[in-house]
Amino acid sequence: MNELATATASLLSDLGSRPGLVVAFSGGADSAFVLAAAVRALGPERVVAATAVSDSLPAVERESAARFTAELGVEHLWLDTHEIEREGYRANAGSRCYFCKAELLDVLSPVGIERGWPVATGTNADDALARFRPGIRAADERGAIAPLRDAGFTKDQVREQSRLWGLSTWDKPAAACLSSRIAYGISITPALLARVEKAEAAVREVWPTLVAAPLTDLRVRDLGEGRARLEVDARALAVLGVAAGAQDGVAAAVRNSGFDTVEVRAFRSGSMNDALGDRAAS
Repeated sequence: MNELATATASLLSDLGSRPGLVVAFSGGADSAFVLAAAVRALGPERVVAATAVSDSLPAVERESAARFTAELGVEHLWLDTHEIEREGYRANAGSRCYFCKAELLDVLSPVGIERGWPVATGTNADDALARFRPGIRAADERGAIAPLRDAGFTKDQVREQSRLWGLSTWDKPAAACLSSRIAYGISITPALLARVEKAEAAVREVWPTLVAAPLTDLRVRDLGEGRARLEVDARALAVLGVAAGAQDGVAAAVRNSGFDTVEVRAFRSGSMNDALGDRAAS
């Protein structure tokens, strides 16, 4: 057996030993893979997908999540979370993700308790090696299981096995919550989250009219004081830079969404963590 086959066998064996499973389903590649694996191991009647609904979840993610669970034939719960009511979350310090995950698990755990099933997250082996993941700590403290991490699945392996299984999420770009776009130290509000979501939607709408290249990764970062940083994947950025008027056009789409100034850079996951410096190692 190769490493991928071994990890897959371990994952399915683990999930198959459970009485059932509640999957914290964000709609991303990792939680989608956990959900699909659980259906293979347990059958759809013993699996529940639970998606948190709040101001930090983009509407476009809700639509794709609903389609995916319908394809699998599993029960899909939409549960309201209120992380923004937690002071630690609103403060938007380096530990913001701890309070977000704590809220998520505090809402999802009763669903699992009612059925006698554990709650699973999509944390993978790469996530567990990251130097700064306070959300993982919150999930571990609340007894959530991380079957991908336990089976040794890396992000690349999740995508490869998803492709082999024919899952539509196998090449889905990473889609962190909207709060991750707000610079640390700026208090999170529904208005700021809505402005970021509006700006990203505006860029996606105008992009095909300006640039003859697909747009894979996109983030509009709120840097405070009306400043935004637009990040797109490197390939898209290269084309954007040579298309006449294109950069001005996408920048205008961001400004028209409520920002004063816009800088454009290559996308890099977790770029906001640079501001944490040494704290990110804790």
